[in-house]
Amino acid sequence: MFDTETKAQLAQYLELLEKPVVFKASLDESENSKKVATFLEEVAAMSPKISIVKSEGKRTPSFTIDPSEGTSGITFAGLPMGHEFTSFILALLQVGGRAPKVDPETIARIKEVKGPFAFETFVSLTCHNCPDVVQALNIMALVNPDISHTMIEGGAFQAEVDERKIMAVPTVFLNGEEFSSGRATLEELLAKIAGPEKAEDFHDKDPFDVLVIGGGPAGASAAIYAARKGIRTGMVVDTFGGQVLETLGIENIIGTPYTEGPQFMRQVEEHVSQYPVDIMKGQRAAAIAKNDFVEVTLANGALLKSRTAIIATGARWRSINVPGETEFKNKGVAYCPHCDGPLFAGKEVAVIGGGNSGIEAALDLAGMAAHVYVIEFLPELKADQVLQDRLKEKANVTVITNAATQEIAGGDTVEAIRYQDRETGEETTIPVAGVFILIGLVPNTEFLQTTVEMNPRGEILVDKHGATSLNGVYAAGDCTDSAYKQIIISMGSGATAALGAFDQLIREGGQTATPSATGK
Repeated sequence: MFDTETKAQLAQYLELLEKPVVFKASLDESENSKKVATFLEEVAAMSPKISIVKSEGKRTPSFTIDPSEGTSGITFAGLPMGHEFTSFILALLQVGGRAPKVDPETIARIKEVKGPFAFETFVSLTCHNCPDVVQALNIMALVNPDISHTMIEGGAFQAEVDERKIMAVPTVFLNGEEFSSGRATLEELLAKIAGPEKAEDFHDKDPFDVLVIGGGPAGASAAIYAARKGIRTGMVVDTFGGQVLETLGIENIIGTPYTEGPQFMRQVEEHVSQYPVDIMKGQRAAAIAKNDFVEVTLANGALLKSRTAIIATGARWRSINVPGETEFKNKGVAYCPHCDGPLFAGKEVAVIGGGNSGIEAALDLAGMAAHVYVIEFLPELKADQVLQDRLKEKANVTVITNAATQEIAGGDTVEAIRYQDRETGEETTIPVAGVFILIGLVPNTEFLQTTVEMNPRGEILVDKHGATSLNGVYAAGDCTDSAYKQIIISMGSGATAALGAFDQLIREGGQTATPSATGK
């Protein structure tokens, strides 16, 4: 099952096991069970600390990863390959004695939760957002005996997927009821069952020199550049990684021919963590003001103070604002073809948007769906010519231009999309099971209101130093009026904003620490 390279990597990981672990496997004679059995046998054969015993589980095939005595609360139903192979390895190492990379405060909050909480997460092996949810819930199960978690690979349990009408992954059920859908962090999931951190938890924080708002490429770059100057740096982060977490293939980071969004941002977060940056995860800024300090009010009511601040809140997918979009979200309306595409295998789907994102989605979906309709508002597609040329090679793709989407219709799930020809006014309804919306981005700047100067699109206006119209407040990345929305440009603008903020601190004599010897 494993190639030579994977076996070599796996052997290195298994050397890290500190305690014996047991795979308790529920198997039968089905093909899926045989695959799981082969998988477990190959892994167990590589370490004397791993054994396999037969068991009866709620689902077959499935297996738990348990310590030699007791249980972990972690179950994998189906084969944890693809993007979920990392989830399997991490669970194996953590049950085997390796501590999860989670701060002590979060571990303490998990332990305080009173259950029982039985989580089930439906995934597809091509979903790059699913592992974050699976790994977070596995950690919660490992830390708290009142919590259990089962990863369910949808392809192996298609009847259950159909019965529960799951049309987006990851979809999480808690004690049998739908709990969440889509990408979520450990902090977000924990907040849903334990409640958010309270404002008083932030009262003992001294003022920062630089406070970064946002955890995408721009925010991470700003934090690194600030911290390397040896000044007190903080980050207010809703989800570390931002929009990049929804990007699969990245081929234009100079010096890195290919990487994937989640992997890339994990590396970026590890880089930030090498510096003394106070990262406050699961938090959103609600307002910003300038008094003696720049004051940032969080959504939970906490007030943070800093000598300077950098807004790097990024952007999100733009909505089309037609009837049915909100009602059918995760019930046929989707925004990530890599995650949800496999759920529409053999079905007809529509992609709204003719830019690069839309055409890339159509190309991906054409390999799974029976037919793909691309609906573009303008008279012609806006995507790069190379993408358009590839699209023309797909026999199961129909491009419809000059079309204004009017409605997404259905019963319990999406059943059709209706559009209007912008030239003739004629309306057409196409039966589809899914609608993927990819029409560009809108900046996350609503919380600023009139605090800083913005253009009509809600993008923050900045100068060549990254400074905004509010003294001491800088901005970087996709939330600004930068001409091009690219990862590498966001990172550069984050560095610019951090250097601009540092220069202001020097001018005003507000620096509180000597720059580090490595600061450049």
